Amino acid sequence: MNRIALIAIGGNSLIKDKHHQTVEDQYDAAVETCEHIVDLMEEGWEVVVTHGNGPQVGFVLLRSELSRKQLHEIPLEVCGADTQGAIGYMLQQILQNLLHGRGIQKMVVTVVTQTVVDAEDPSFRKPSKPIGPFYQEEDALTFASERGWTVAEDSGRGWRRLVASPRPMRIVEMEAISKLIECGIGVVALGGGGIPVVEKDGNLQGVSAVIDKDGASSLLAHNIRASTFIISTTVDKVSLNFGTPEETPIDEMTVAQAKQYIADGHFKPGSMLPKIQAALSFLENGGEQVIITCPGCLLEAVHGETGTRIVH
Repeated sequence: MNRIALIAIGGNSLIKDKHHQTVEDQYDAAVETCEHIVDLMEEGWEVVVTHGNGPQVGFVLLRSELSRKQLHEIPLEVCGADTQGAIGYMLQQILQNLLHGRGIQKMVVTVVTQTVVDAEDPSFRKPSKPIGPFYQEEDALTFASERGWTVAEDSGRGWRRLVASPRPMRIVEMEAISKLIECGIGVVALGGGGIPVVEKDGNLQGVSAVIDKDGASSLLAHNIRASTFIISTTVDKVSLNFGTPEETPIDEMTVAQAKQYIADGHFKPGSMLPKIQAALSFLENGGEQVIITCPGCLLEAVHGETGTRIVH
């Protein structure tokens, strides 16, 4: 087995709850996760870290909304670029400091990453991914009329803008990321699934959409020929009958078992289901193993002591 791991960290790695959302809070939370990533790097793993950015994009959109009478508004794809840079800066600095503290001479860089999607993807015809701040119904309908937004009521909490969530097709900076790995450089990339772009006459153009982070991370893990794809989430193991008295944690499952569990409805959309689907995609494209666990269990999970392992 080669020693390349792609680690997809979730939003809980940066924002633990609604009372800890400042930049300082996110930095402190990221330190905890990065400590465990550096444990792997210290064991000789070459690591690429991808990350979510949903809450941070929401913050940028809200700032843009609040200041729209004073400043230009920020397009969604630029919000993605902004947050990739900000979160990447935070993660690469923390990783670099931790490596230095352990006497490890290793560089970490952030790659602002674009993901090509199909301009004809069906999701553009029926946007379904809620983003940004909540609005009163009247304001939301006004924005829909003035800006061409699709809006909808979101779980009794207010009205929100809906955008497309197209399937990732190609990572634009994939070759550069591979070269960095070959040089022994740690990489932070593909924040939020990448900035969604479409190709037109050989040129790239950003579009207002949101790409599933785990699905795009699976694609990148395959492209860089990682042996191990690690999905960091809120639980130490995947469970059947999650949240019920019959909840049963899973130590290991095969591709066939995972597909059966999906058919049986054990994994919820918007929660564990996209993670399992990303895992299956990675394995069916030649990956060796997927590990799903919480940030604090990364090293133990790689050693087979905890976490859920998905194999052929």
